[in-house]
Parts: sequence; C-alpha cells; structure tokens
Amino acid sequence: MKITLPLLFAITVLTITNLAAKTLNPPADPGWPRQRTSEQGRLVYYQPQVDAWTNFKELSFRMAFSLTPKGGKEIVGVVEVQAQTDVNMDDRSVLIRDFKIKEVKLPGLDPEKTSQVDQAVRSFLPPDHTAVMAFDRLVASVEKTQAPATVQVQNDPPKIFVSYTPAILLDIDGEPTRAEIADTNMGFVVNSNFPLFFEKGGENYLFTGQQWLKSPILEGPWAPVANLPKDMTKVANDPQWAQMKKPILSPSAKGKPPTIFYSNKPAEVILFQGQPNYANIPGTQLTVATNTDADLFVYTPTQAYYYLAAGRWFKASDLKGPWTYTTPDLPPDFANIPENSPAGRVLVSVPGTDDAKDAVLMAQVPTTATVDPKAAEQAKVTYTGDPEFKPIEGTSMQYATNTADKVIKVGDVYYLCLQGVWFMSPSATGPWTTANSVPQEIYTIPPSSPVYNVTYVTQSTTSEGTVQSSYTAGYLGTFITGAAVGAILASGTGYYYPPYYGYPVGGYPIYRPYAATYGVGSYYNTYSGAYGVARGVYGPYGGAAAGAAYNPYTGTYARGATAYGPYGSRSVAQAYNPYTGTYAATHQGSNAYSSWGQSVVSNGNKSAYTQHYSNANGTVGSIQGSQGGAAAGASTKYGDTAVAKTSSGNMYATHDGNVYKNTGNGWSSYDNGNWNSVNNSKNAQQQAQNYQKSGSSSNQASAQQRAQSSERSGQSAQSRSSGSSEVDREAQNRQRGASQSQRFSEAQRGGGGGERFGGGGGDRWGGGGRERSGGGRRR
Repeated sequence: MKITLPLLFAITVLTITNLAAKTLNPPADPGWPRQRTSEQGRLVYYQPQVDAWTNFKELSFRMAFSLTPKGGKEIVGVVEVQAQTDVNMDDRSVLIRDFKIKEVKLPGLDPEKTSQVDQAVRSFLPPDHTAVMAFDRLVASVEKTQAPATVQVQNDPPKIFVSYTPAILLDIDGEPTRAEIADTNMGFVVNSNFPLFFEKGGENYLFTGQQWLKSPILEGPWAPVANLPKDMTKVANDPQWAQMKKPILSPSAKGKPPTIFYSNKPAEVILFQGQPNYANIPGTQLTVATNTDADLFVYTPTQAYYYLAAGRWFKASDLKGPWTYTTPDLPPDFANIPENSPAGRVLVSVPGTDDAKDAVLMAQVPTTATVDPKAAEQAKVTYTGDPEFKPIEGTSMQYATNTADKVIKVGDVYYLCLQGVWFMSPSATGPWTTANSVPQEIYTIPPSSPVYNVTYVTQSTTSEGTVQSSYTAGYLGTFITGAAVGAILASGTGYYYPPYYGYPVGGYPIYRPYAATYGVGSYYNTYSGAYGVARGVYGPYGGAAAGAAYNPYTGTYARGATAYGPYGSRSVAQAYNPYTGTYAATHQGSNAYSSWGQSVVSNGNKSAYTQHYSNANGTVGSIQGSQGGAAAGASTKYGDTAVAKTSSGNMYATHDGNVYKNTGNGWSSYDNGNWNSVNNSKNAQQQAQNYQKSGSSSNQASAQQRAQSSERSGQSAQSRSSGSSEVDREAQNRQRGASQSQRFSEAQRGGGGGERFGGGGGDRWGGGGRERSGGGRRR
C-alpha cells in the first residue's frame, strides 16, 4: 500500500491511484474467474497462480484462460505474467498492475494459429490492465520456502480462571494504586479495569456495568448493594466524573451478581454457559468446547486440556491447572482439524499448517508510505511534567516514560516513532524533523522493552530523494515466533510492562498502561446478551485499555490492544492502539497510516476522511481533510470486466504449460480442443506427441520441453489423484485462500462488535464493550 503523508502524526494524503482500496459494498475481489469482452470476442481468465513475489512488490504468476473469438470455438491456454503489486492490509486486498506478458502457451494448438491467438490474448490484457485480488488468495498461492526471522517472546502462562456461571475479571494492573477524590470521603483505584471506588476506612464499591457490588477486600466475596455512600453523590456531581453520574445516582442491586475473579497479574477467563459441552472434531481424536468463546480442546487419548490465548497454546490435566506452555508439543491431530470446521479458526496458530504459514507470510508484508517533510510540523509530544527517560535493557539507549508516544534517545539525538513515521530532534520536546534514516542501534531494542514494537518500522531515503517509511505486523503487536517446529504468530510479547504513574500538583494521578498480552477479556455473561470489559482506565481523564481487537494477520478476533474514553460511543467503536498511537473511529483501526475503508483517523488537531470503492471495473478513491480540501483519483480497466460464470469449472495452469480442470471424477488436461483424463499414462504420452508436433508463442525447443514435462506429468498421474500433484496442491491453496477471504469478509461485515471477543466495539462500561461471551459466533 502506498500512501503520501503531508500532515499530522501519521498520514494525510493518499496516493489513491495505486491503492488497492476497500469496498463499501461489494468485496474488492469480486471472485474468480473473470471475463473481458471486446469486438474480438471474450477472454475468461482464472485466478493467478504465483511463481514468485519478489520483495512483496514484483509478482510473477500464471493464469489459465479460455479465449472464444467472435464466431469461433473456445481455445484454452496459459499466460505467464510479470506485474507490480500494491497491498492494502486494511481490506486485505492487492492491486495487480503494470501487466507484462512474458509468454502465452497454447497446448496442442496448430502452430499456424498460435501467433494470432497470442496477439489476441495480449490485446485483452494490455500493460495498463489492473486486477484487484484478495490478499488471502494471493498469499495462499505463494510457496513458503524461506524460513522467516523470528523473535523470542515470553510464553509464561497467565493465571487462568474457569467459571460455569456469569463472571467477570477484576483486573488490577499490578498492585492497586489508590487516589482520594477531593472534598469527599471516597477514593478510587486508578489502575482497575472496572470502576472501583472505596470509602476511606470502609468498603470497596465495584460497578459491573449492570449493578453495584461491595466487599471489604478486593479479593471478595462481593455482594450486591442498593445504596451507595452519601459522598458518592458528590462524585457524581463533579464534572470530572460526569460519565459516572448516571450509574451512581441510579444504583441497582437487581439480579444475581456475577462471580468476581480478582487478579493483579496477567490473567484470562474461560467462561462456560453452564457445565462444559464438547463436540468431536471429524478425522481427529480431539473434542472442542462448544459452550464457551474460549478456544478449548480435549485430546481424547490423554484427556489433556489445550487452551489457546494470545496465539499461545497452554496445556493442563485439569481445568483448574496448573497450565504449561505447549505450542511446540501439540499433538499432531491439531494439524488435522478440517479447514471448514468451526474449530478450523485455530489452524492459524498450529505450527506447520498452511494457515499458519499464510499468516506468517502476511506478517512480513510491509505497509509503506511516502512521507512529506511537512509532516514533522504536526509532530508534537506531550509529557507529564518534564521529560523522563529510562535505560533500555542491554543497550546504551533510553526511552521516555511519561508520555504515550515512543521517544528514544540515541546518543544526543531523540527519535520519535509516531504512527509509523520516524522523526528526530536534538531536544526531547522538539521541534521535530522527518528522519531520513534510522540508526541501526534502534533495531537492537529487546522484546522485554515496552518500545520494542518500533523495531518493525523502517525509514529511508529513496533514489528519487523522497523519504519512505514502512512497517510490518510487529509494529501492531503481532510477532513471528517458534521457528523450531514451524513459525506462528503470537499476539503481544508476553512481557509485563509496569505502567507509568504521574502525580500532577493538585490533580488526580495519571495512569498510562502499556499494551498487554493477557487480561484483555473480562466477561459477564447473562446468557441473553452479555457484555465484556477490557482492561481500562475509567477515571477523570478518560481512559486507555488493552482490549479485544480484530487481528488482520490471523484473520480472527484476537486479544489485541485498544483504548478509548471511559464509556466510548454508542454509535461507533472508537479505538486507540497503544502500540502505534493511532486513534480511529472505525471497525477495527488496525492500520497505523490510515484505517479501515471509511473512517476518521485523528492525528493531533486534524483528521482525514477517506473513502474508497473498487469493483471489477476500476478503483476510485477520495480523501478530505477535516479542515476542508479534497482530492480524488481513479483507475479504470481496459474493456469490461466482471465475474465470469462459465461451465468450464475452475481451471489451473501448471508450470509445464498444461491446463487442468477437475471434473468431479478426477483431473482432465486440455489438448487442442479436447479434455482428456490424466488418470493413465497413455493420455500423457499422446499429449507429449502432440506437443512435439505443435508450437506455441515460444520456440520449438520449449514445445519439446513441455512435451517431456507432460510425459513426466503423466507418469505421476496416480499421485495427482492422491493429492500430491501440482494441481492438487494449487486447488488446496485456492480453496484455503477463498475460505480465509470469506472469513475476513464476514468479520468485516460484523463490524467488530457482538462477535467473538467483541472487536473492541459497542457500548462500553468501565472501558469495556458489548460482546457475546458465551454465545457469540465462532470465527
């Protein structure tokens, strides 16, 4: 994805013409195959099959096609193409542009006709042709031959609570930090995820979002309370506590209170709707829990429990624990979970699976922006008091602690990583200038540091003299780990980063938590419409929280990082990512540079409204700043393009120039107008002879090579049927990519709220959001 950033903290003006944009109604990828028509006839071309994706920019691929000249018969062949790509991670789409046809292969066609057909195909796919393809489809087609760079994250298990009745997690970020409320006999716990008050020398009062509970100690037990202390009325009438006014003045003790799990360390909750129910997973010796949102499995031979949290697997012989980290030692049956099973969503976290390999590749694809030097004018850093810095362990660098921004001191120079862009200054307070490059020392920051994620942001000056910035998944808090048994993605580093507390004169303590790996989901399940709460700050300054969010790299709702005011908005999910500093009114808010298709991205005192629409006929985009001014760009395709509905089925192009389709009874290969079964070597030998007699748009030597290759293919026909052939593999990739793309589309339509883990959206109480905590749809 290419973006131009002339403003504010992160972005501003998008280079729209080269952007694989998000659709507002239909998907950016309308499906395959597709067709193009002209006066010459009709060309139907099938989903690209990737041979190489160099630097995630230059794409070499093959496509099977069928050409039907006007008044003529269908001709089937293979076109080999080299093109450029632009990736839009927001909507998981890829714009394929600058088509350069390297060769057109026409199995068994009369040599006298090949030149004419070759030119016809090229006329349908000229250099200015573009195609939008779902990112998942393209990634599934890429061969993952190189081991990725991994990072050693922390995998110590969190405290895992289990409940069979409505329950919530009262999560305190470390030891409780208490603060008195002026002119009252009350105080509040600063670092609690729920509104938590206390009466001096008396009880603690907890608001669950539905009712008030009280307890003499935080560990409980907690009991409903109908009347709050008198001084709570003063709290309600204090403008700084305005958002607590209604629940304080209208307390309710109705209903059975939930179980309260208290923890001041990383924790998770496995919440069942009643006693656990399990279902067998076909083709495996696994069962999966069906009446919980947790990814919980039982391996039948050992009766061991396996629980997935933050991309990590934990194992226990009893639900009460103890739990141990077990990702490298999963039973092989986990890799056999059917893709179309409800439990198939966890395959992305099973080492060695194609789903995991796809996700790992996605995490390596950079999002790139061209930075306008004027962006530095909008870069501002706010500190609580004078700048304070701490050493970064194992380095000579220091990082700022009393600001929400990532400021790093390298020698006598300060570097600011703000929403995916690097700035520099001789002073911690600026003014800032756009950095032409970044010191290599910054990339030695260890995962144990709360600013580790900035090591996934690079910046350099191009040969044209422009500054280009890019980031990969680690910047958003998703890390590649576990190369020994197969790389997977982990959410969060697993390290606990103690929060920052500031104590301004005459004010309440300022609490800034860092992104958390666990403790994200605190659940309350009424069985009839549950809501969930994220770790949050609910106090007088608004709030920040580590909340549930959609993970664009795994295609699932994952324990991510998000922050917002104490109750958020009832009309739109407002999310803030503490990893990147991006604040957005959006479904998910995953992109540091922009946001999901139609959104408002706040960057200091300005915002930019972006809207994109693309279909098979072109891509149109516009951007408008909140202070006025608009720009628009469009790219149109040559001729008419639409999803092709044909009777030919799904076709595949192999490296040897053959075209295959599956008839339902096995594979058939195309040869000069005929489809022949490849289940015996006789047909392959005949194809080889035909190749020797025919030509193509290449020379006779190439034809002979294809003939020999075809013969070898015939010799391995039996293996095709068993699923080990090239076409079987391509078919599996195509099916997997389509499934992942569909899963993403469904999640996108869900809007992030009311789905698994809530996506950080909906009505919030105490920093939480409404979600299905036991009956939500599984992703």
